[in-house]
Amino acid sequence: MAENEWLNKDFYKVLGVSKDASDADITKAYRKLARKYHPDLNKTKEAEEKFKDISEAYDVLSNKQERQKYDAIRQFGMGGARFAGGSSGGGFNADGAQDFFSSMFGAGAGGPGGSRIRFSTGGAGGPDLSDLFSAFGGAAPRSGGFGGSGYQEEYREPPRAAKGVDRTSQITLTFRQAVKGATVSLSVAGVKFKTHIPAGVEDGQRIRLAGKGHEGVNGGPNGDLYLKITVKPSERFTMRGKDLVMDLPLTASEAALGAKVQAHDLDGQTVAFKVPAGSSSGDEIRIGGLGVQDRRGNGDLVGRISIHMPGKLSLAAKRAMKEFAKATSDFDEQMAQERLKD
Repeated sequence: MAENEWLNKDFYKVLGVSKDASDADITKAYRKLARKYHPDLNKTKEAEEKFKDISEAYDVLSNKQERQKYDAIRQFGMGGARFAGGSSGGGFNADGAQDFFSSMFGAGAGGPGGSRIRFSTGGAGGPDLSDLFSAFGGAAPRSGGFGGSGYQEEYREPPRAAKGVDRTSQITLTFRQAVKGATVSLSVAGVKFKTHIPAGVEDGQRIRLAGKGHEGVNGGPNGDLYLKITVKPSERFTMRGKDLVMDLPLTASEAALGAKVQAHDLDGQTVAFKVPAGSSSGDEIRIGGLGVQDRRGNGDLVGRISIHMPGKLSLAAKRAMKEFAKATSDFDEQMAQERLKD
């Protein structure tokens, strides 16, 4: 909110505190009102407007310099100072602002024993009003000052704080780093720092690192760094959500009769899969808790069955397979019908 609107706003009344309230009192009052009127908690239109007023008041009163400036402007306005055209009548009321200017320029500016208050926009004969209005964030009167030619204020909006521009960068991780998470070293504009990549990141995912972008403008916050992740593929594993999926090759007899087979997990540790009898290619077997692990829980290690046959069968193996085919002829017919479906 522009400072030239402060005369019409009683920020102390908005927060419900006295004019001599401490910083702690102001913060306490703001938090209490914010909980009551925050748009996420109070969906009414009145609450939204009320929250804006509360935020404006807190932004000024919680800043020492802004509060001093606000108090000075309010004292100046409430003391009877007026700006108007003409050389008499509604001109500047020096008596009403006597205390204010005395506090700023000393006793010589007016009051008992002092000289008559004189105003100018520079030069000898009195205080320079350009300094006064600069203190309020505005500008001095353009011409004529206080008197017959009237008063015109040329207000200059103070520089506004703005967030810095975001940066983008990229990093390549091994498949294991992506699954387990990793602490990596980065360099931005010559500044080196470390950051943690969470477990379970996927190829192409972007991670936001707050405050690692370009510097803010006029005291505003820094921009952010968006880090694009590239994950090198694994020959044996893929990531499906929080699960790790691997091919589990089986023989025909293991799939048909059931078996307990061993394999290596991502860390190279030996694990055992229990294969149910009658398993088929594409069926999946799970070992709980051996997938991606994070604070929300653990995924599973999934073995996807793939039935393999030897390239050449011995005579004994051929005879056995023929006997097997005879014994499962009904199933063979069922499969033949499945293949002919549209």
